[in-house]
Amino acid sequence: MKRSLSIAITGLGAVSALGNSVPETLEGFRRGSRNAGRVTLFPTSLVYPAFEARGVHCPAGVMRTFALCLHAVEEALHEAGLGKRLDSCRAGVCLGTTVASQLNDIGAYTLYKKTGDMPLFSIDRYLKSNLAEAISEYVRANGPRVTVVNACSSGTDAIGLGCSWLRAGYCDIVIAGGADELNQVPYCGFASLGVVSPEFCAPFDRDRKGLNLGEGAGIVILEKSEHARNRNIHPGLFVSGYGEAADAYHLTAPRPDGSGLEFAVKQALAEAQVDAGEVSFVNAHGTATRDNDRAEGNALARILGRSARILSTKGYTGHALGAAGGLEAVFTALGLREGWIPASAGFRNKDPEIPFEPVTSVTSISGRYAVSTSLAFGGNNAALVVERE
Repeated sequence: MKRSLSIAITGLGAVSALGNSVPETLEGFRRGSRNAGRVTLFPTSLVYPAFEARGVHCPAGVMRTFALCLHAVEEALHEAGLGKRLDSCRAGVCLGTTVASQLNDIGAYTLYKKTGDMPLFSIDRYLKSNLAEAISEYVRANGPRVTVVNACSSGTDAIGLGCSWLRAGYCDIVIAGGADELNQVPYCGFASLGVVSPEFCAPFDRDRKGLNLGEGAGIVILEKSEHARNRNIHPGLFVSGYGEAADAYHLTAPRPDGSGLEFAVKQALAEAQVDAGEVSFVNAHGTATRDNDRAEGNALARILGRSARILSTKGYTGHALGAAGGLEAVFTALGLREGWIPASAGFRNKDPEIPFEPVTSVTSISGRYAVSTSLAFGGNNAALVVERE
């Protein structure tokens, strides 16, 4: 039995344009909410729609990514029946990001370029906003802490790494997932690459024009099953498999045949000891760019067949970069727990280059396993198998 490999998920936390909590997220999925519009967080002449998270307070002296992350962490800890202090157990923190602590202080960089001086408040904020370090300090975690910066697979990779810590006996609980704020650098950078859509994104659709950017945080509390049971928690969700592969094809484009992703998914299924036919649905990376959707769509069809239930949730959240894998792991777990998945927002017309059509309405599911996939710049590919009891 693979039970010894499975890691319990005892808490979920989510914040995005879809909602500021797991219940709001589920309601947004049911309504088909697509809360995108013109950017308000920073000045820009670009008019591409983006998915901003609303109503999350960012305290002075910290970066927005940390505020988003903390919001989701507190929700996940509450669901897990844990307090805000974890110093009574061996707890680790493993979080993915792309923007935090490196891209989100343009004002300070501009001043340094002009004057040669870096304002101390900027350095202080930088040091206080390293995700894993800052969250560890906040909850008094005494285990390992790592911030994973692996482009758009960061959140997924952080969860996979957190599972490996638990299996190796380094800790009993891990706060894992990803967080990223909407930021001027990736917003302008993706636009310069020509992969941003001037309208709402349409993953896997024949007429897709590119991605929309978003922001948020998705957090899972990972725990050894026996540790959870000793706290009188009886988990119903697990991470059963993780796979990763670097296809080393191009700096920003996926390998056209999707072979890197195929390897990662098969690795995750093998670790979970799950056959492809047992997968009830896939929450795909599905960015709505031409290259990603074609490569991912063909890889998933080869593994799971043309009739597999596949969706992309980026039509509801935008592409939240380092947060995407964390959010989508939470969404995948919720699909299994709630017994339904939302429509793949934006899809209208089948692409003849993609062998399947994503789900187009709220769909009941009854299976035990689901897969969440992530593709990233640099040829990074990652996949999780999530299981319900």
